[in-house]
Amino acid sequence: MSFESSCDETSVAVIKNGKEILSNIIATQIKSHQRFGGVVPEVASRHHVEEITRCIKLAMDEANVGYEDLDAVAVTYGPGLVGSLLIGIMAAKTVAFAHDLPLIKVNHLAGHIYSANFVSDLKYPFMALLVSGGHTELVLVKAPGEFETLGDTRDDAVGEAYDKIGRVLGINYPAGKKVDQMAAIGNDVFDFPRAMVQEDNLDFSFSGLKSSFINRVHHADQIHEELNKDDLAASFQGAVLDILSNKTFRALKQHPVNQLVVAGGVAANQGLRKRLKEDIEKRNLDMELIFPPLRLCGDNAAMIGAIAQIQYEKGDFADLDLNSDPSLDF
Repeated sequence: MSFESSCDETSVAVIKNGKEILSNIIATQIKSHQRFGGVVPEVASRHHVEEITRCIKLAMDEANVGYEDLDAVAVTYGPGLVGSLLIGIMAAKTVAFAHDLPLIKVNHLAGHIYSANFVSDLKYPFMALLVSGGHTELVLVKAPGEFETLGDTRDDAVGEAYDKIGRVLGINYPAGKKVDQMAAIGNDVFDFPRAMVQEDNLDFSFSGLKSSFINRVHHADQIHEELNKDDLAASFQGAVLDILSNKTFRALKQHPVNQLVVAGGVAANQGLRKRLKEDIEKRNLDMELIFPPLRLCGDNAAMIGAIAQIQYEKGDFADLDLNSDPSLDF
């Protein structure tokens, strides 16, 4: 059994051998946070308290298992919102203690990467592009459960940038899906910056792009200029895709591998999926491009169960005094 409660989704799953999803219950809080324009930590924590017991029962009923059928309990312990993390941790520790099961602490970021395990057999080493509301990273996965961060974001994560420009466009949180849809209709006619693409590193920066976008819209409002919102979305997404593609293929050139995994909430972006597929074909690379199913791109407990299988086989267990680590990285 695995638990995920790092932000605004309460999720409990039952996973078999790290590859088969017997159940994956997700209670989303999107509607509760939309009126605030983003996730409010205290509101998120309260929802987790309300939903966690129900999710446990639903997950076990759907999987048709009892506690005696479980081998271990896994839980996200970071990164994330401290209050949200603690709800999942306390629930997992309670189940583990009450039923004498080993406890496995899981890095949320590793969980996202290993959501690809439900799609294809992972071959080491492989490259992972992790793109979400809180993270933008290039990670070389050298062996099962062994990660090397090659590039990280210096400021805003890509998903965060989507939400911030979405507010300017009048789109409710979360904005990523709607901006992606608008970008498919519009044209890339605005000259927004491609930050750090010329620098000799694999790090990312999206704050300048976000600021340029917001300043362009605000300036148009001041002079009563009407801008096409679909074109704005297409131009913003065009810059994002240029940055992500540039850094990803530079990483692949430095570390040749046969698989590229794209994971995290922004992995659901159709423009990104199309762009990376086209860029691999243009370069004639013999490479498998792996995207998780759309339902596994966001936060979910199934991905936590996938990486937990590797830790279980290694005997990598946690003590019952496990605490959260909100700033955890690889």
